[in-house]
Formats: sequence, structure tokens, C-alpha cells
Amino acid sequence: MTLQGKKIVLGVTGSIAAYKAVELVRAFVTAGVSVRVVMTESAQQFVAPLTFATLSRQEVMTDLFTLDAEAKIRHVAAPDGADLLLVAPATANAIAKFAQGLADDLLSTLFLATTQPVVLAPAMDTDMYRHLAVQENLERLRNRGVRIVGPATGELASGLLGPGRLADIGEIVQAATELLCPTRDLRGEVVLITAGPTREPLDPVRYLSTRASGKMGYALAEEAMTRGARTILVSGPTALSSPHGVECIRVETALQMHTAVLDRLAEATVVIKAAAVSDYRVAQPADSKLTKRDAPLTLELVPNPDILKEVGTKKGERIVVGFAAETGDLIRRAHRKLTAKRLDLIVANDVSQEGAGFGSETNLVVILDSGGGVEELPLLPKRQVARHIIDRVVGLRQHKDRV
Repeated sequence: MTLQGKKIVLGVTGSIAAYKAVELVRAFVTAGVSVRVVMTESAQQFVAPLTFATLSRQEVMTDLFTLDAEAKIRHVAAPDGADLLLVAPATANAIAKFAQGLADDLLSTLFLATTQPVVLAPAMDTDMYRHLAVQENLERLRNRGVRIVGPATGELASGLLGPGRLADIGEIVQAATELLCPTRDLRGEVVLITAGPTREPLDPVRYLSTRASGKMGYALAEEAMTRGARTILVSGPTALSSPHGVECIRVETALQMHTAVLDRLAEATVVIKAAAVSDYRVAQPADSKLTKRDAPLTLELVPNPDILKEVGTKKGERIVVGFAAETGDLIRRAHRKLTAKRLDLIVANDVSQEGAGFGSETNLVVILDSGGGVEELPLLPKRQVARHIIDRVVGLRQHKDRV
């Protein structure tokens, strides 16, 4: 996959993370990409245009009303011939402009004039990022096909710890690369993915559940869709937005997920069960809220169906991938599950390890295959883990096609 000769317009907005965009320019230029930088007025308070001009070897654009060397209007000329618009960092203000269709500076006007793919990498303080207005604006842009990368979670300039950091430079470059040089090695496949937790009601107010966030399953769905698969995502309750271009079926209980998976199983050529399904449900949920009492409360629990095992028994020519979230004896337990459920691959992680637990942005996994192979991956962002898992699926499909 080569980026040689590709052209990118890089928008830089007024965030303290603007200095990291310097490394983005360096990374792209080293890969042979032509980078034209557009800076907002506030971005120039953090990094001088001369820095970007020196590294990109091109004039930096800052003014909406200045004609270029060929007397062309800049917001029209800038995207002409470009393969991608990348905005990194993207502030809450810039995101709001893009979502609302405002055009009061060069970058926001250029955004409206761009017909090529767009990638945004948000960067802002945690409370700002979590604000409903920002989340609604990001969702609107996703629904229009804009690729959102990050943000990462960590310590911010304000001293707060949480989401809002600019995504890792490598992750941003990878997202741009996928759009500039798309790999369509899942074209013709139908990938059925489950994600998130399930909720088993105790009464109308309370439920039993797992700590799963759904981030791993959603990353897999985005990766499969990007690589050409028709992707069906069966999701338990999460705070995540449905990935653009993915058919998303929302469920709540394990029984509902069981029904949804079996209803769509006949279409699937690949099944990836990343959901953390509750093993048990309450035998008879209360019709009204249970009141607090002095005596202990005893609940009768009954097993939920083993969706993955049932899929394995109906496997046929499908590729089936399972997940094993454990807290010890990882390899032995994962191998037992791999064999018992007739899986092609199982992705195992010890959720007690730092950076690998539920809700984290990263994962630390071991992939076991039915041939006895064991592959340990380093701690990676979940999208990179998803990419590696899909690579393994593609390898399995190619092997089966040759046999």
C-alpha cells in the first residue's frame, strides 16, 4: 500500500495539539504525499505558518480572500486535485461549523467545497468533548460519511484525565491511508458482528449486565465495512454511534441477541462474536420495582443460550471468530473454548491487565487458531487490534479458497 503521489489538504485549527500536526506533515511527506496546509487564524497562535511551509515545501494558506498564484479562488483551488481533506486537530468550534454548514473562514469554506473523503481528528478538553452539542455535531458528520479518528484518552493540557487528546499520529495516518488506498479484500463477504453487553432485567428499574463498552466490536464493524464487506452489527446497549455504512441492529437482552444473530446467520459468510453476553438471566423479573428490605434477597437465575456455541454447530463454510475475556489462565481457557465451540479463531484477553479492560481505548490480546497457532499482540488501540483480526480472517478465507 503506497501513498506515493497522493495529495492531502491538512486543516489545522486552534488547539494546543496543533504542534502535533507538524509530525503529521513530516510523516506524510516522508511517505511521498504532497501536503497543502490550511491554518485557521487561531491555529496560528500555536504554530507559525512558516513551520508547516518549511516541512511541506508548499505555501501555507490562511486567508479566504487571497487568490492563488494562478488567480484562482482559494477555497475552490485548494481541494482541486486533492485526494483527501484531513483536519487535525479539529476543535469543537471547527466541528460545529462543519456540522452546521457555516463558511466564515478559508477552512470551513473549503470543507463545503470538498467532494473528496474527509477525516477529522478531534482534540479538546474532556468536558467540552462530552458536551451534548459536540456529540450531536460529530454524529451528524459521521452520518454524512466523515471519518472521525479518536480522540484518545489521557492527561490533557488542562490537567484533567479523560477523552479529548488528539489521536495517535500513527492512527491518524492509518485512517487517511485506508481512504487514500482502500483495501477491498472483504468484497463479497457478509460479516456478522456482535458487540457490547446485554442487560437482563431484575425489575423495571434494575438489570444484570457486563462491563463491556462495545468499542472492540464497533471497531471490527468499521474495519470490515472499510474493507468492502457488507457488515451487520448486532449491538447490545452502548453509548456508541452506529458506524457509518454498517447495518446496526439494536438489542438489549441475550435472548434478543440470540434471535437477531440466528435471523441473519444464513446471510453471513463470517461471524465475529465480540459481545460480552450475560451468561444468566433472572428466571422471573419482577413486574414492579423491588423495594428495599431487611431480609436478604434471593434471585433465581437461569442460563442464557450459548450463541457462539450454536453458531459453531451451524458453521458450515463460514469463518467463526470468538472472544474470551478472562482474568487468569488465559491460554488454556481460550483454547478450551476454541475447541468446544468449533471456532476458527479466538481472541483472548486478560481484562485484569492495565489497558486491556472493558471500556478502555486499547486492548492486549492473544489470538489462537484451530491449527494450534498462538499469536500475542502488543498493547494496541482497538482499531489496530480490529485490523489485525480482520487480516487473519482474510488469510483464513484465502486459505479455504485454495483448498
